[in-house]
Amino acid sequence: MCGIVGVTGNDNAVEILLEGLQKLEYRGYDSAGIYVNDENGSDYLVKEKGRIADLKAAVGPEVHGTTGIGHTRWATHGVVSVDNAHPQVSQDHRFYLVHNGVIENFKELKAQYLSDVTFTSQTDTEVVVQLVDYFAKQGMNTKEAFLQTLSLLKGSSYAFLLMDSNDPETLYVAKNKSPLLIGLGDGCNVVCSDALAMLNVTHEFLELQDGEVVTITPNSVEILDREGNGVKRESFHVEMDAQETDKGTYPYYMLKEIDEQPNVMRKLAQMYLQESGKTNVEPELIAAIKAADRIHIVGAGTSYHAGLVGRKLFEKLTHTPTEVHVASEFAYEKPLLGENPFFIFLSQSGETADSREVLVNVNAENYKSLTITNVQNSTLSREATFTMLLNAGPEISVASTKAYTAQIAVEAILAKAVGMAKEQVIAEEFDLRQQLGLVATGMQAIIDEKEEIEDLAKEYFVDASRAFYIGRGIDHTVSLEAALKLKEISYVQAEGFAAGELKHGTIALIEEGTPVVGIITQEKTSSLTRSNLQETLSRGAKVITIVRQALAKDDDTIVIPDVDEMITPLLSVIPAQLLAYYTSLNKGLDVDRPRNLAKSVTVE
Repeated sequence: MCGIVGVTGNDNAVEILLEGLQKLEYRGYDSAGIYVNDENGSDYLVKEKGRIADLKAAVGPEVHGTTGIGHTRWATHGVVSVDNAHPQVSQDHRFYLVHNGVIENFKELKAQYLSDVTFTSQTDTEVVVQLVDYFAKQGMNTKEAFLQTLSLLKGSSYAFLLMDSNDPETLYVAKNKSPLLIGLGDGCNVVCSDALAMLNVTHEFLELQDGEVVTITPNSVEILDREGNGVKRESFHVEMDAQETDKGTYPYYMLKEIDEQPNVMRKLAQMYLQESGKTNVEPELIAAIKAADRIHIVGAGTSYHAGLVGRKLFEKLTHTPTEVHVASEFAYEKPLLGENPFFIFLSQSGETADSREVLVNVNAENYKSLTITNVQNSTLSREATFTMLLNAGPEISVASTKAYTAQIAVEAILAKAVGMAKEQVIAEEFDLRQQLGLVATGMQAIIDEKEEIEDLAKEYFVDASRAFYIGRGIDHTVSLEAALKLKEISYVQAEGFAAGELKHGTIALIEEGTPVVGIITQEKTSSLTRSNLQETLSRGAKVITIVRQALAKDDDTIVIPDVDEMITPLLSVIPAQLLAYYTSLNKGLDVDRPRNLAKSVTVE
């Protein structure tokens, strides 16, 4: 989950590295560091515990160079400390290495090759850089030593960026499972975990495949595949405006991204839906899903929750049996599959390690698949049969908001397209273009009243130690996402439950003052959920309701506009996102960077 940046051939290397790390801080923010070299024998290593701001403060005016590497860390091996921060350094200070991933056999390699080395960190990364140094001392050149080291790593995920202080213009890169891109600049080249880190330098990037090793100088990029053969690859252009990654006047990215959701809905409607009612979905994709006997949706965290909503959409609009799987479970406990399954992968980043592991297995079985992602040319996008883009713009806050609603909207679009192909009347009559217009307007109405939701957060959640969200059917799926938002950024122990399950154990946790939020958007279950809320009230709970206008009563807390019941999660989740945001804000926490979390989970 760490973030990597590198640059060669630019006098502003220090500024490029620091700004790039700032853009990647969502990937890890335990510690950070840079190493730069100025080609004339002067080099500088600066590492600091904490945020990128702390690293910037530690970088003095004397630190300069034309080539360098940088890293922002999410701790795996070793505690959070300056010693464990990257870059890690060989014992003789010749080699410097940054790394994203996990080396499974690092202890064995350390014992076999490096018993005479004095280690300064607890990291697996230091073992790798000391190995490069070990083989260099055996007479190998840097590339040979790097390749020999890579050949010893077993079952590992990694993205490596190596510098040799004796050859300060050259960067050595290797990738397996963890994301890494090469950026092509004007008289310089860069390396990054995510293109958004280097948009101020270039918009042209080269994707890397697993097992490839790359040698980069200011004017050249040499890619070798697993067999050592040279690879020629066309670059791809990233259209994103660098300003899209700025907070602007917002105090936190999360609030900005919540506010962007109405526009995301409008963009998706324009992109995928025609005024005639037809969809702009790839015909081959529609045909592949139409032919499937079962749909399997795979995701993790928020994407898994979006998949739960998607299951209801696909089953209702296409009449195709649909299952939803937690990626990390599916990867190693594969369920029985039908004759012709179709797989849908949901991932904001397109780099989720657990989902990628499932996709590797799916491809080995020659099953067809679709990735729904926010990131063009991401690993899951490249390796799936089909891709549909969310086009939601960069999502920087660790807590996902607009990606969740965009995933649901794209699932609805796809389900309608397949349902129409199967001549399902409900799909043909479902005016999704109009409904997404209503959703966008409804989202904006809720967002415009955010101050009232802040008042509720202060009253109900800021001083709470636990909280519950409940609902039935599709509202239950939203309760899971709502609880996740609250727990991950405010540290309130929050859980989402099917309302009818309260009496089967959970109600034992309800005590005086416990916040319970009931989500009520489905007519056939509204009275049942209200009854469950009364049961919590009688035990001292403080109740909030999020209710669709047509089902509202005078004493309801938050009333959301009416849209078709199938897509109410697009609206009912907005108050929950805002409740989580304002709870975290008023507890004085870092909304965008909650403790122990990172945005992209690229390590299993």
